[in-house]
Amino acid sequence: MGKNFEFIESEKNIWGKVYTNIAYAIDEISPFIDEDDLKKRKYYTKAHVLQDYIKSLNSAEAQSNKKSFFSLFKNNNTDITLLQDYKAKNIKTFDQLKKCSNCKCLNCSSECNFWGCESCRENSLIVSCDKKKINVRKFDNFTLDLTNNDTGQSSRYKVLAVLEDCVLERQYIILENLDKSEDKMVLYYYPGIKEDTYGEITDAEEFDFVVEAFQQS
Repeated sequence: MGKNFEFIESEKNIWGKVYTNIAYAIDEISPFIDEDDLKKRKYYTKAHVLQDYIKSLNSAEAQSNKKSFFSLFKNNNTDITLLQDYKAKNIKTFDQLKKCSNCKCLNCSSECNFWGCESCRENSLIVSCDKKKINVRKFDNFTLDLTNNDTGQSSRYKVLAVLEDCVLERQYIILENLDKSEDKMVLYYYPGIKEDTYGEITDAEEFDFVVEAFQQS
């Protein structure tokens, strides 16, 4: 078949699965969650973007099937260009919905005391949640430049995870030096409107709990 047909099939296989997972989850949890709470979930308010894309893919596929066998080998790129433009325009939403489809929050109908989607950062997802006290969020590409107060030396760190303790109402951040992987830090994390700040964890038991939660995620 032509490249257009291959593109359509590939996109349907990838994004059709993502949309199906999200649509199924919405149907499953809707009877148990107030609509106001549902609207706080990013996948609930943004699923229509993916739904429209799947409909357009199906429409483009139907048009291809109407053509003669030989015309399938001719690449009329009009429909494909429109599809690609739509995807490019909404790529951040596409990427976020893919994360949502694998997030622990997706099918959860429990009464939630965590920040949930309100604290969701681009290209991140909850990978572990005990639904009572602690959850673990991981990221694709989240880095920070931090300066050592003692030496004045600046280093770039990869964020391995952010953990939220909804009982203590605290957040923690786990960092790894990009130049020295053995250099890792576990700190209190205080997200701010203009600037995030960090603090040292002095309680050994609390520190060990955070590390263990991360290692088990």
